[in-house]
Parts: sequence; structure tokens; C-alpha cells
Amino acid sequence: MRISKILNIIFPKYLWQVDTSEKVIYLTFDDGPVPDYTEFVLSELDKFKAKATFFCVGENIKKHPEIFQKILINGHKVGNHTHNHLKGWNTDNGLYLENFRQCQDTIETFAVSHFFRPPYGRIKRKQASEILKTHKIVMWSVLTRDYDKDYEKERCLKNAIRKTENGAIVLFHDSEKAWKNLSYVLPRYLEYFSEKGYSFEPLA
Repeated sequence: MRISKILNIIFPKYLWQVDTSEKVIYLTFDDGPVPDYTEFVLSELDKFKAKATFFCVGENIKKHPEIFQKILINGHKVGNHTHNHLKGWNTDNGLYLENFRQCQDTIETFAVSHFFRPPYGRIKRKQASEILKTHKIVMWSVLTRDYDKDYEKERCLKNAIRKTENGAIVLFHDSEKAWKNLSYVLPRYLEYFSEKGYSFEPLA
């Protein structure tokens, strides 16, 4: 049994994978918007008519509102990733929830969103229970590890392909730390699954 399915049993209130028999993949990108990197992602997605969901950091939206708007104009969905990329396990509940709300206020200047992904996938039960009142907490079934500079790009691609199945929620990063792997993996990943007849959709 895949780890995402095990985690879905343990944490059923979080979304790990979409239950479908259709050939659909749900690409997600964390930590943007960031100049160059987010724009590269948007360009590659456009080549394959692919749509995705971007989990954005509030302070990055404030720094680069034009790129955030470009995400929306291109037909992608967005989600809350806290304002300062906080790790829930290491943060006081009140501070974490305030940071979540600060990001949400920034997002709602431009769009409506009810998706949230905790940075690092780390969130306390009390934090989650409050956020779940208004948002869907989205995790992932395929962790590409594009952020790991010591992870070989060829291996990153191979493992991402191997772990992807119908309804997979795939985690990439539109950030500088992921560039070495992202720039190699994303175009090849999109091409591989497009040739297999898959479509790429935003979360709904």
C-alpha cells in the first residue's frame, strides 16, 4: 500500500490524493510566487495546456503581486501556505493561526481560495482543527524532492514518474532551492504523462 493511502487512513480529514479512475494528475507548487522560477513554471505548464494549484506564501504575494495575478490570469488555482512559511510544530497555535489569516487576507485581495497546505507538512492537531473549519488541508501523494540539492535530477524524475498514478497530488516547488531539479524534471514529467494521455487539472 502506498504511503499516501496509509496516511489517508491515519489523517482522513486531509486530502492526500484524489479518488478517481480517470487519467488526471494534480500538480501543486509551493512557496512562490518568485520571479523567474514561478514564471518558468507557468511557461512550461502553458506548453502542455496544464493547470495546477499554487500554494503561495503571503509575504511573496505582497512582494510580487504581478506574478500572483499572472497565476490567476493563466487559469490556475491558489492556496494558502501561511504568510511567513511557518512550521506548525514549532509555532504557538495563536501565532500560527494569525499567520494563516494574514496570508488569507492577502490572497483575498485578488481571489477566493479555500485550500491550505502546511509548510513542511507539519501542523498541530489544534491548528488543523481551526483551519479545517474554512479550508481543505491539502497534502500530497508524490513528493518529488525537487528542493533537495543533493538529490540527482535524473533520480528525481524517475521517482516522480514511478510514484504517480491516477488522481495523484504531486508536490513541486517554484523556488530557487528547487531550481536544479525543477528545471530538469518538470518539462520531462509533463511531456511523459501528456504522451500517456493524462491531463493536468487544478484542485477543485
